[in-house]
Amino acid sequence: MADFHQGGRVATLHNLRLNTAEDLNRELNAFATSRKITLILPSLFSELEGDALPNIIDELNKVDFIHRIVIGLDRATEEQYRYARQFFAKLKADHVVLWNDGPRLSAVDARLQALDLSPSEPGKGRNVWFCLGYTIARADSAVIAVHDCDVVTYTAEMLARLVYPVVNPTFPYQMSKGFYPRVADGKLNGRVTRLLVTPMIHALAKVLGPREYLDFLADFRYPLAGEFAMRTSILPDMRIPSDWGLEIGLLSEAWRNLSPRAVCQVEISDRYDHKHQDLSEEDAQNGLSRMSVDICKALYRKLAADGTVFSEEIFRSIKATYYRGALDLIETYFNDARMNGLHVDRHIEEKAVELFANNIIHAGNVFLDNPMETPFIPNWSRVHAADPDIIASMTRAVAEDMEEYK
Repeated sequence: MADFHQGGRVATLHNLRLNTAEDLNRELNAFATSRKITLILPSLFSELEGDALPNIIDELNKVDFIHRIVIGLDRATEEQYRYARQFFAKLKADHVVLWNDGPRLSAVDARLQALDLSPSEPGKGRNVWFCLGYTIARADSAVIAVHDCDVVTYTAEMLARLVYPVVNPTFPYQMSKGFYPRVADGKLNGRVTRLLVTPMIHALAKVLGPREYLDFLADFRYPLAGEFAMRTSILPDMRIPSDWGLEIGLLSEAWRNLSPRAVCQVEISDRYDHKHQDLSEEDAQNGLSRMSVDICKALYRKLAADGTVFSEEIFRSIKATYYRGALDLIETYFNDARMNGLHVDRHIEEKAVELFANNIIHAGNVFLDNPMETPFIPNWSRVHAADPDIIASMTRAVAEDMEEYK
């Protein structure tokens, strides 16, 4: 994707293959002396047993610009937490492991629950939220970056390119979002972005009329990328979803809180692959089916918050418009893949589109049936206002866990 095309509201920073990773690291090392960088790694314990994380650790050990690594560990027993401590001990950078299911952080969560401020459900959003709170509490970093722990094609250059736009003091950006082609094993991947999000945004614009918010989302080449970086000054006011609408929710918050000129997308890799979810046609609570419902709800919530009125008739129109546009895109993706020697199974692609089309209606019904649903985790500014000691309690809990369970 080495071009210099700019889409509109959001700046696109390309990799023109002229600057080396060593050049980037040299600059980042200089910037990091005054603008410290924290990396957040939300992780399930099961990911410690996979193939991706060992390589991620090896790659992270190649760079010197990271100030701290905050690992949010979910679904871990005491024995597994001890194992995780040994597993991540190979990191040369200063790091902490948040045992999210441990008794100390569970006690912090109980205090949040008593105030009706706890994340409503487990998942990546909750994990990232606690890691953000811990980073805010430490108050010694200028920039945070987040990426997943299942990236099997991970390189240190991906992190360098992700953080560079928000670390460089001469750049205006407060948030950067990664993008890349989803290609692996001779196949074109990224079905939810290709076959749901892109045609869904186009369908919403056709049915509802022009919306600056939809134009903003349409500028992103890979809106569901889990890699993003932000300046820490904006963290206390960020409200993120606890469900699988995390990435769309973050972009919605960026649209709400920042000027589009303060947001950029950056090409971080030309070879990206991670764990693939099943389509889960028979179970709407799992896989890409669950993801598609949560993404649609995230879009509906944001548009409703901006004054859009939805009804069953509107959702039916959105579904019909989406379906036709998505089928047309399948043809385009097939031709693109074939020209590049890749495989696309049209039958499987159409099955995915049919599932997503049905879930557009399902998500709409859930949205209409639950008008009082609170989908976002409260931001940390509100948490601090409700209980000024909660952040300090969190840092103490993490420090005591790190001391006791060596």
